[in-house]
Amino acid sequence: MKTWKRTTAAAAVALMASAALAACGDAPDDDKKGSEGSASSDFLPCILSDAGGFDDKSFNQLSYEGVQDAAEELGSEYKEFESKNENDYAGALEQFVGQGCDAIVTVGFALSAATVESAKANPDIEYILIDDAADNDFDGTKDADNIKPILYDTAQAAFLAGYAAADYTKTGVVGTYGGQPFPTVTIFMDGFKQGVDYYNEKKGKDVKLFGWEGNDKGVFTGGFDANEKATNAAKGLLDQNADVLLPVGGPIYQGALTAIADSGKDVAMIGVDADFYETDPKTQDLVLTSILKNMKISTTEAVVAAGNDEFDPEAYVGTLENDGVGIAPFHNFESKISDTLQAELDEVKAGIIDGSIPVTSYLNQ
Repeated sequence: MKTWKRTTAAAAVALMASAALAACGDAPDDDKKGSEGSASSDFLPCILSDAGGFDDKSFNQLSYEGVQDAAEELGSEYKEFESKNENDYAGALEQFVGQGCDAIVTVGFALSAATVESAKANPDIEYILIDDAADNDFDGTKDADNIKPILYDTAQAAFLAGYAAADYTKTGVVGTYGGQPFPTVTIFMDGFKQGVDYYNEKKGKDVKLFGWEGNDKGVFTGGFDANEKATNAAKGLLDQNADVLLPVGGPIYQGALTAIADSGKDVAMIGVDADFYETDPKTQDLVLTSILKNMKISTTEAVVAAGNDEFDPEAYVGTLENDGVGIAPFHNFESKISDTLQAELDEVKAGIIDGSIPVTSYLNQ
């Protein structure tokens, strides 16, 4: 367990950060118990969300639950801060430092720059950065030695979802749209496209994909809010006769729900990050499957390792082989898919794992 001392300078930082955060967001919550009763460990993990918040039913929520589980396993308390916008990031990290956090989990590529800056200034603290390589100068190496990047090759799982969507569609058209063209967004769209293309090649079909051509050419809402832009993006794809939609970017899937309801069409949706069937009951009659990133488990494991003085700063990459990514069950669509689809997907998955079916993404190019 760490025994490094907190200095009066750190306390001063905390006071300054408190003042700064008063203008841009709430201060980190008081310590939360990781288990019933008093904490038995003085190890203190802390977690900072991006602007999506901890109830985004996606990667912020899964990572938050991972920290909660880790704290319970370690018998420790934890601190949290839910960002309202990007102006919160640096101030929240400064306050975490001042409050004595031993490990800080930051969720999402939007926090990469602030995380690197904080990590460089505080080499005794261990940082766990979700969904980003911490390589802001793009030289192929992370920018601070005390950061553990946790990454997911979701193109592999999205390939399976693309194959399933191509097999399921009745109109011969599927569609996707994203929040912004960041690599952690387009990796889903890349894999989805490759899965549709592979299906067409193997089956002699011509299922069309609208919304993504590759090389940052596609439909994007410009942000990650469930707003009119998200609804219009989905509506545009429905107008092109798509009957399976893949929205990539946290809450923007809610725009698809609105567009589907307004259209009166029989349309299926594919979730991302979490199993939407489980996290959002209103999707249960619409969600064909979901592309999963097992963020809760990988976050828990990284925090527990840090709490046991076994922090490993090497990047973790979730794949189909290590169960870091996957697709959810078909749930209410089990009776609607073809009788052979699951067996075909099992075969494709095995091919991706053994390398006989190549899947490219920004993580392996």
